Amino acid sequence: MSTPFPFTAVVGQDDLRLALLLNAVSPAVGGVLVRGEKGTAKSTAVRALSALMPALDVVVGCRFSCDPGSPDPACPDGPHEPGAFETRPARTVELPVGASEDRLVGALDIERALAEGVKAFEPGLLADAHRGILYVDEVNLLHDHLVDLLLDAAAMGASYVEREGVSVRHAARFLLVGTMNPEEGELRPQLLDRFGLTVEVAASREPDLRVEVVRRRLAYDDDPAAFAARWADEETAVRTRIAAARALLPSVRLGDAALRQIAATCAAFEVDGMRADIVMARTATALAAWAGRTDVLAEDVRQAALLALPHRRRRNPFDAPGLDEDKLDETLEEFGGRDDCAPGDDAGPPDDDPGDDGRGDGGPDDDGPGGGGGRPAPDAAPDGGDAGARPEAGQDGAPQPSGPSERSAVRAAEPFRTKVLSVPGIGEGAAGRRSRARTEHGRTTGARRPRGALTKLHLAATVQAAAPHQRARGRSGPGLVVRRDDLRQATREGREGNLVLFVVDASGSMAARQRMSAVKGAVLSLLLDAYQRRDKVGLVTFRGAAADLALPPTSSVDAAAVRLESLPTGGRTPLAAGLLKAHDVLRVERLRDPARRALVVVVTDGRATGGPEPVALAGRAARLFAADGVACVVVDCESGPVRLGLAGRLADELGGAAVTLEELRADSIAGLVKDVQGTSRRAA
Repeated sequence: MSTPFPFTAVVGQDDLRLALLLNAVSPAVGGVLVRGEKGTAKSTAVRALSALMPALDVVVGCRFSCDPGSPDPACPDGPHEPGAFETRPARTVELPVGASEDRLVGALDIERALAEGVKAFEPGLLADAHRGILYVDEVNLLHDHLVDLLLDAAAMGASYVEREGVSVRHAARFLLVGTMNPEEGELRPQLLDRFGLTVEVAASREPDLRVEVVRRRLAYDDDPAAFAARWADEETAVRTRIAAARALLPSVRLGDAALRQIAATCAAFEVDGMRADIVMARTATALAAWAGRTDVLAEDVRQAALLALPHRRRRNPFDAPGLDEDKLDETLEEFGGRDDCAPGDDAGPPDDDPGDDGRGDGGPDDDGPGGGGGRPAPDAAPDGGDAGARPEAGQDGAPQPSGPSERSAVRAAEPFRTKVLSVPGIGEGAAGRRSRARTEHGRTTGARRPRGALTKLHLAATVQAAAPHQRARGRSGPGLVVRRDDLRQATREGREGNLVLFVVDASGSMAARQRMSAVKGAVLSLLLDAYQRRDKVGLVTFRGAAADLALPPTSSVDAAAVRLESLPTGGRTPLAAGLLKAHDVLRVERLRDPARRALVVVVTDGRATGGPEPVALAGRAARLFAADGVACVVVDCESGPVRLGLAGRLADELGGAAVTLEELRADSIAGLVKDVQGTSRRAA
C-alpha cells in the first residue's frame, strides 16, 4: 500500500485544512466542499485526512462496519450477537464520477432472488464508507442519478436498494467530502446545500511558498516513507489534538448570545431554510473544542459563518460565492451584546482577548494547521479579465476603441424563464433534462436481452420468456424455474443533456444599447436554462470581419455568462463566418463525444454584410447544418415597426425554427413548439 502524503506537510491552504479538521472533530458538521483551480492540493489534503481519523471498533465479519456497541438491527449481515469486535482505521472511500448505480449502492443477484428467494446482496461504496469518509473528486460532474442517491443517503443515514419487490437496507452515515473545479460547471443546489462547509483554494502567488511546495513534493516523490517519517511527530500531535477535541466537544457550551448571533447572521444574509443555522452552531462548537475551550466565542461564530454561508447565498449559477465581511462584522456587533465567555465573568466582550490558548478560530500552533480567515479567495477574472473586454481591431487591424463602429459592452437585461427548446428524436447521450433519450433511468418502454450485467429487470418479460419452458425444465413446485437466458433488461426513456452552441451576432446592426441589453438578457436566460438541464454550452460570436470562439464547449455556464457580459459590439455582420465557425466546432465535438447531440441557437437579426455576396454565402453555410441534421433555432432580434423577416429566412436555410425575443419567454402569449422541428421542415 502506498504511503499517503502527510496532512501536516501540506503547505498553506489553512482554510481547507481547518475545515477538514473540524469535520474530523465533529462529523455532524456535515462535510466539506472544496472549490478551486487544478493543482492546489485539494485531493492530497482529503486523502491525507484519513490517517488522522480515530480508529473504529467494528463487528468482526460485518461487511457494513456495524458498531459493536450499537449494531444496526436491520444490517443485512445481522443480527449481531454481543461478542468479538476488531479495531481498524477509518476508511476513505472514493466515488468515481463514472461509477454505476450498482457500484454506489450495491447490487442484488436478481436471478437467485427469483429462482431461490435468496437476498444475495453485494455491498457498494456507501456500505464501505459507513462511519468513514466518502470522497468525490470532480463532484460537480457526478451524474444526476448518483447525486439523487447521495442526497437520499445523506438525509436518511441509510441506503435502500429496491429491485422488483426485493428490498435491502443498511446504515450509511459518512463524512461527505467533494472537490471541484468551478471552470467545469457548478453543483446542483440540492447537493450543494448538503455540504456543511465550503472553502475556496488557490495557488499562492508568493515565490517562497511555491518553492516550499515544490521542495516537499519532490522529497515525497523521491522517498515517500522517509518523507512521512519526518512528519510523524506532527501527525501524531494533530491526531492527539483531534481526539482531545472530540472528548471535549460534549462539554462545549453554546450560549444564548452566540445563538442570537448565528440566527441574526443567517437572517441578514437571507440564506434558505434552517440548515445553515444548524451547521453554523455545530461548526462554532467544533471550533471551540478544537481551540480547547468549553465556551463558544464571537470569533467562533464569525469563523463558522465564513465557512458555512458562502455557498448557501447563491441564487443562480452566475452568482459568485462569497460573503460581505463588513456586513458580517456589523451583524455580529449589533447582536453580540455580552458574550457568554465564562460562567460568572461580567467583563465586556472578549473580542480583543484571544483567551488562554490563543485563537478560538482554530489558529495555527505547533500542533497543526491554522484557521486564519476562513474566507474565500476574492473573485477575479482569470488572467486579468476577459479578452472580450479589450478594444478590438477593425478590418484594417487598427484598434478602434471609440469609433462609431465600435461600442463598449452593455449589461444584460434581467434574465427570465424561457420556453423549452429540445432536439427532436431520441438520443443516447449523457443524462440530463432537455431532450428525449434512452437512459438507465426513466419510464419503462420495453424489454430486451441484457448486454453484459443485468441492471434493470423487466419482470413481466422475464416471466413471459421463462413460462413456456417450465415442463421441459422439470418444474414440480410452485417456484418458477428461471435461467439466465430468460432474463430481460428493461429499456427506459428519460432525458439527456445536449450541447447548446450559441452563435451570437455582435455586429453594428445589433449595437443599439437597449436592444443589445435585451439580447444579452435572452442569451443569459437560455444559459440559465442550460444549467438547469445539465447541458454543455459553447459561445461563438461574430462581428467586424471574422467570427471568434469566445468559449469552447464546457459545462461551466457561468464562464459563458462572463464572456457574454463583456462582449462589445460594432462593425459589419459576417454571418457566414459565424455559421462556419459553429459548424467547425460541432465537427470537433462530434469526434470527442459522438453520443451528445447538439442544439444550435443563432441570435441575430438575420442581416449579413461584408465581402462579396454575403447573403448567398450565409445561405450556403446554413445549409451545411441542414445537411448534417443539426437541430437549430434562430432567435430573431429584429425590432421596430418595419421588419424584413431575414431571421425567418435564415431559419429555413438551417432547417430549423425561428422565434422572437418575446416568444422566447415561457409566460408569453405566443406559442412556441417545444421541439426544434428541423427534421419535419426538411422532410417537407
